[in-house]
Amino acid sequence: MRAAVIREVGKPPVYSEFPDPEPKPEETIVAMTASAVNPLTLSVASGAHYSGSAPVPFVAGVDGVGRTPAGLAVYVSNARAPFGTLAERVPASTRRMIPIPSALSDTFAAAVAIPGLSCWNPLVHRARIQSGESVLVHGATGAGGYMAIQIAKHLGARAVIATGRNRTKLAALKTIGADRVIALDQPADSLRTEVREIAREFSIGVVLDYIFGPTAAALIAGLGGPGAPRGSAVIRYVQIGSIAGPSIPLEGTSLRSSGLEILGSGIGSSTMEVVGQSLRDMFAAAASAHFRLETDVHPLPEVAQLWGSTGEDRRLVFSIP
Repeated sequence: MRAAVIREVGKPPVYSEFPDPEPKPEETIVAMTASAVNPLTLSVASGAHYSGSAPVPFVAGVDGVGRTPAGLAVYVSNARAPFGTLAERVPASTRRMIPIPSALSDTFAAAVAIPGLSCWNPLVHRARIQSGESVLVHGATGAGGYMAIQIAKHLGARAVIATGRNRTKLAALKTIGADRVIALDQPADSLRTEVREIAREFSIGVVLDYIFGPTAAALIAGLGGPGAPRGSAVIRYVQIGSIAGPSIPLEGTSLRSSGLEILGSGIGSSTMEVVGQSLRDMFAAAASAHFRLETDVHPLPEVAQLWGSTGEDRRLVFSIP
């Protein structure tokens, strides 16, 4: 079969021949039709992700959409090494395949899966959002944040506050439901003050943090500490990504003086059953609510030239074959 093959870690994949997968018990060979390149795809392919990567050569791609032998459109992920989803065929766990609603195209379903899951699971299963709460999305100008704004509103959020450095992209987020935006290109003291004022105004109950790093420390200082906006009321702070920095200083008073709870959402924080349910529910919502996400679709043979080229707020999707 033809596939996007990683032959050297740290280098783009090569579109070339790779041995066909043979199904093991409880596996189905899925004929892939679309697979997105997202930060997780790039991280795993480069060997940088904490979940590890397979020995070379291996096929790139962590998830995608394809057809079963019976013609059913399904979402598949985490194929056993050395196979990946940027290929004509992939061995998929029969138990973990997720049917795709007919209202979603294969390319859109492939594009929306990871960014949609990145906020659906933490909102519903980690933070257990309640209708009428407000949500702050930290680092909202990427695809995950873009989806988080729409999904939070779909789940009944009273208001959504979005943060980011690019003021032009921040302003555009108001067209998909952001009620207030906070620019991160300001001193930590003023950022902390602005967060505290907005948190008090909107009664923030959930924070989704896609970037972590120094601005997250200012954010937490604004949400907690003496005179915290909600007093003892619980604020669930869910850490999702860390592109702005892997660690932050954390003062104990931020926790002792408030109802701030710090959680994580990622591989290992939820069972596969919960992840599967999140995907089913998110795909159903995407079909009924018509979520928006910009995509760039290209044929798989162009994978080497386009590897990692799409902007943070768009999804690069390869059509297969």
